[in-house]
Amino acid sequence: MGKSLVIVESPSKAKTINKYLGKNYVVEATVGHVKNLPRNKINIDLENGYIPTYDVIDGKEKVIKKIKDLAKVSESVFIATDPDREGEAIASDIADEVIKVNKNIKRVLFNEITKTGVANAMKSPLDIDEKLVESQMARRVMDRILGYKVSPFLWKSMYFGLSAGRVQSVALKLICEREEEIRNFKAKEYWSIFGTFSKPSGNSKPFSAKLYKINDDIMKYNGDEPCIHNIDEAFKILENLRNNKFKVTDIQVREIKRNAPLPFTTSVLQQTASTKLGFAPKKTMMLAQKLYEGVEIKKGEGNVGLITYMRTDSTRIGEDAKKMANEFIVKNYGEEYVSNVVRTNGKKAVKAQDAHEAIRPTDVMMLPDDLKKLEKNLHALYTLIWQRFVSSQMTPAVFDQKAIFIKAINPKGEKTEYIFKATGRTPKFLGFLKVYEDFVEEQTNGNDEDDLSIVPDDINVDDMVKAASIGKEQHFTSPPARYTESSLIKQLDALGIGRPSTFAMIVTTVIDRKYVDLLERKLYATVLGIQVNKILQEYFPDVINTQFTAGMEEELDTIANGENTYKKVLDEFYLPFKRDLETAEAAAPEIKKSLIEKTDIKCPECGEETGAVMLKKWGRNGLFYTCEKYPKCKATLSIDLSSNEPKIAEGLKCDKCGADMVEKTGPYGKFYGCSNYPKCNGIKPITLGIKCPKCGKGEILERRGGKSRRIFYGCTNYPECDFIENGIPVIQDCPECGNNYLIKKTTQKDGDFLYCTKCKHKEILKPENAEAK
Repeated sequence: MGKSLVIVESPSKAKTINKYLGKNYVVEATVGHVKNLPRNKINIDLENGYIPTYDVIDGKEKVIKKIKDLAKVSESVFIATDPDREGEAIASDIADEVIKVNKNIKRVLFNEITKTGVANAMKSPLDIDEKLVESQMARRVMDRILGYKVSPFLWKSMYFGLSAGRVQSVALKLICEREEEIRNFKAKEYWSIFGTFSKPSGNSKPFSAKLYKINDDIMKYNGDEPCIHNIDEAFKILENLRNNKFKVTDIQVREIKRNAPLPFTTSVLQQTASTKLGFAPKKTMMLAQKLYEGVEIKKGEGNVGLITYMRTDSTRIGEDAKKMANEFIVKNYGEEYVSNVVRTNGKKAVKAQDAHEAIRPTDVMMLPDDLKKLEKNLHALYTLIWQRFVSSQMTPAVFDQKAIFIKAINPKGEKTEYIFKATGRTPKFLGFLKVYEDFVEEQTNGNDEDDLSIVPDDINVDDMVKAASIGKEQHFTSPPARYTESSLIKQLDALGIGRPSTFAMIVTTVIDRKYVDLLERKLYATVLGIQVNKILQEYFPDVINTQFTAGMEEELDTIANGENTYKKVLDEFYLPFKRDLETAEAAAPEIKKSLIEKTDIKCPECGEETGAVMLKKWGRNGLFYTCEKYPKCKATLSIDLSSNEPKIAEGLKCDKCGADMVEKTGPYGKFYGCSNYPKCNGIKPITLGIKCPKCGKGEILERRGGKSRRIFYGCTNYPECDFIENGIPVIQDCPECGNNYLIKKTTQKDGDFLYCTKCKHKEILKPENAEAK
């Protein structure tokens, strides 16, 4: 007895903590969860209070035994898993095992892994928060019920292997709705009128201004009324402005302030790291975890935790941290840069994670410039967090904004009044911008009339200005922007869906399931994703919707703060879900039938003989065409899901009719068939682009034969040329005879080797060279 045991999840976290605690403590890591629901069954008693039964994770028996052995000889046991709901659940699972050998168990929360943070936490141990554990268990049980009940329904309705999730399916719904908005969007044409003006004197700098008002109508430069609708209206305005004189009628100067951004929450960190650094949310959280758990700054001094806990939806800053930041700002920038205003993000502070602070550096004196030896991505993320935190404690940036209004004076006395407007802005006091440039869109209420330009200082009211040019420009309204990973997280956060620990996983899941494609950092709903979402929205409208899911997040919070019970919250979820599920399961066979579409494409194998056509069906590889005579005929055709049509062979035309060729699949492998089939039955083989070494006329292609449908290589000139080879053809010169055609083979004795068909030379390939060239 004498020593105490401290249990954490991560070995790197254990290493950092061990440095601060000293020789009277033993720090042991569980490497994540020790128990979980089994993969192969639901393991939840749905009839008796939704009680889950957890199993020890494979391989964790030794971990639990070691922890129990250490606990048995320890004076006290401190469980220091992460300070959130998931960490509390892990702590509870560990305590259930440890209590069998040591009842002196305490919970400690390390919001930052520094000497001070660890010491303070150890001085204030807590009991495990059973309400928080129940809240996390309710989330886990909800996710398990929906996943393990809806996924089999999707298998029966479409094909095996599909999945649904309580939150991932709502994220998919948002992406599909945006996809539909974009597809249904109809662009509206509108025009802008702009001019370049200057004072008549030669030294005056020219400046640009936009047509701001026609009579009493302020122009809308987003396609809304009033606007210039077409080129005829634009030409008419230009004609009316011809030979006009222009006079400055008003100059408005006002001071505007731009507030410093709040310190990072998890979702905003993920969004900003995506925008500024190009990091995926999953990568951001992986790097943030390392910065929290500790990295080595100086060789031989051990790990140092550089940031506070990175899963939080709070923007709160502790008094000590605020004092530390203020001292740094005064010393480096001056007292006038210190903000004494306490701001929040306006959200209700009832969430469990609001017990944490915002994400911030553990020590503001750890300057990014002093940590350049950090790995590149770690340094970039730390710099972002440091700059955001310091700037959040600084005063607003102040600008002088000047607007110049120019009236067109028509020599013919035209009654229509045209007013141009130029807006310029000059910095008066940089404030937080000294540290952090926060790129934000200017708030112009959807208009572009406040486009900023350089406005000269020597312009006064009643000055006459000359127009160097008056021009027009065509515009079209834009569809809603596709979600990016960061903007989807922002939307989920705004709707109250998900939690800091789940945002990155939600996005990753819908991409991994192939429901969504990530192309050029934008999220596109796939044909599969759209179909799955359509089915889920039709049969599970009560539980897979934004309002219900956000409401459930709030209900989970009420379990954590003791306002509600585990069973009541689960009843509110499960009872409406059960009704939807019963209806859906009864409809599954009909859904599957409805998704089979009969086409007018004749089967390329038996169509001429039997008149059979192809059916469009869903299979494990997505949509495909299959013969209606299956299993007698096993012909299939692949479909490009992006176009929902057979894949076109670019640049390849049918020799018989000149139509495009499409990629098809038959019992003997892939081939190109005429897109005009069955009117034209032209076909071409898909070859390797290698001349046949035997006849020199045909090309080598992959074929399948025999009952086992084994792969072999033959000549396109068959049956005139009977060349057959089991190995893979390779274009490479033989070192013995110069023959440029070799065969790659594999035997148990020699492994991979190249074999010359002409002189029989054999060259054994090293593992790194074993790929066929």
